This record gives sequence, C-alpha cells and structure tokens, in this order.
Amino acid sequence: MLSIALVAVIVAAVIAIAEAESHTVTFTNNCGFGTPTLIQSENILSTGDDFTSNGPLIGASAFLQTGVCGSSGENCTLVETTLANPTSPGLGSGTDISLIPPHAFSVASGFEYFDGCDGVGKDCADPDCEAAFHNPGDPSLVTICEADNVGLNITFCD
Repeated sequence: MLSIALVAVIVAAVIAIAEAESHTVTFTNNCGFGTPTLIQSENILSTGDDFTSNGPLIGASAFLQTGVCGSSGENCTLVETTLANPTSPGLGSGTDISLIPPHAFSVASGFEYFDGCDGVGKDCADPDCEAAFHNPGDPSLVTICEADNVGLNITFCD
C-alpha cells in the first residue's frame, strides 16, 4: 500500500512540474480591420483570443490576416516568437519582427513582454523600420527575455 501511495505522489509531482511552465500571448488590434492570427507550423493556435501554452511555445508566428496574407503570413508583417523558461544564462524567450520575403510590410506591428521583462519589445511602423529582419543575413534583431513564464502582447497598428 505504501508503494502505491508513493507512486501517486511521484506522478502528481511530475504533472505539477510539467504544468508549471506557461506562457500567454495576447493581441491588441488597433487597426479596426483584420484578424490577429497565431500559428505554430501549420496549426492555427488563435484567431485573436488570448492563447496560453502549458509548457514552452516553440517557433510560433503571428500576423494580422487582412485577406492578403498567406496561411503562414506571407505578404504580411510577421512576429516570430519562442517563449520558454531559461535553462541557462542567455537562453529563454526570443521574439523578432520579420519582413524577409515572402513576408512584407502590411501594417505597423510590435510586441512587448509582460509578467517578466515588462516593457521590453520592438515596433515596426514602416517598410524600412530598423527593428525588423529584412534579409536572412541581417544582424541579430531578436529580443531576448530570461524570465520564467513570460507573456507576450502583440500589437497591430500601434
């Protein structure tokens, strides 16, 4: 009987640890048109509602679907993010804005971390903004956050 209780405690602890990490992505659409879209690979995670991952959110992208964007944000301003608790210094969450073709400027877009690294982020208000990647060889423009369980607010027409 003791071994069954011990196994139950261990299983509960593992579940609690696995669910301890979470990240929320929120949207602010000031454009008055379009649908904020969050994708991961080919999967649509959100079309404007807050999205919370239980665990790290790896390789997600967001864009404002205006009717001209492809399913992966082609022809539109793209916000790329990985939200993960840091496992060592220099690691953790990273977010950037991409205008690397086939992506192109569509609307002013920006992001800002919250619940850790509050206020840290970037904005891209025009096709020539220096805050966005324009070519694959551009110097690193990724904004890093080393806080646990950080959230990300993505704003369109900011």
